[in-house]
Amino acid sequence: MSRRKTISDEDLLEKLVAALRAHGPSGLSFARASAAAGLAAATLVQRFGTRDGMVEAILLYAWDRLDGETAAADAEASADPAGAVSILLRLTNPDAVEYDFTDGLLLLSEDVRNPVLRVRGAAWGARLAEALGRRLCDEPGRAADLGWQMASLWQGTLVWQAFRRDADPAVKVREALEDWLRRLGLL
Repeated sequence: MSRRKTISDEDLLEKLVAALRAHGPSGLSFARASAAAGLAAATLVQRFGTRDGMVEAILLYAWDRLDGETAAADAEASADPAGAVSILLRLTNPDAVEYDFTDGLLLLSEDVRNPVLRVRGAAWGARLAEALGRRLCDEPGRAADLGWQMASLWQGTLVWQAFRRDADPAVKVREALEDWLRRLGLL
C-alpha cells in the first residue's frame, strides 16, 4: 500500500523553485531540496528518482507557470500593438533588477542544455511570438518576424537593464518597445 503524500506535487514544486533559484541547478542536492521542502531526502528520491530528474521536474513546473501567465496575458490584452506591449509588461518581473541575473542565466543554461526543457522553451517562445505578432500585423510571415523581434527586444532590454540598474525595468521595457513600435509606424 502506498503512503499518502503529505505535500502535493504542486506545493512541493513551488518550494523547490525557490530552492533552485537560491542554489542553482548544480547546487541543488536532495539534502538542500529536503530542507527547503520539509520532506526527507528519501521521499524526494522516491518522487523524482534522480537529482537531475528533480531539477527537470522543477524547471518543467516553472515552464507550466510561465505558459499559464502567458496565456492569461494573451487572453486579456487588446488586439493591437499596445496589447503586445501589455503582454510583455505583464511578463516582466518587477523585481528583475534586484534578482541576481546570473542565477537566472544559470537556470536558462540548464533549459538550453536539457533537450526536454529546450523543446519546452522553444514552444513557449513560438507561442509568445505568435501572440505578439498577431497584434502587430495581419500578414502571417511578417507577423511572425515582428513577434520574434519584439520578444527579442524585450529580453535584450531586461538583460541590459540588469547590468545598468538605472531605472525600473518595466519603465525601460515600455520605453524600448514603444520606441521600436513608433519606428515601425505601428504606434
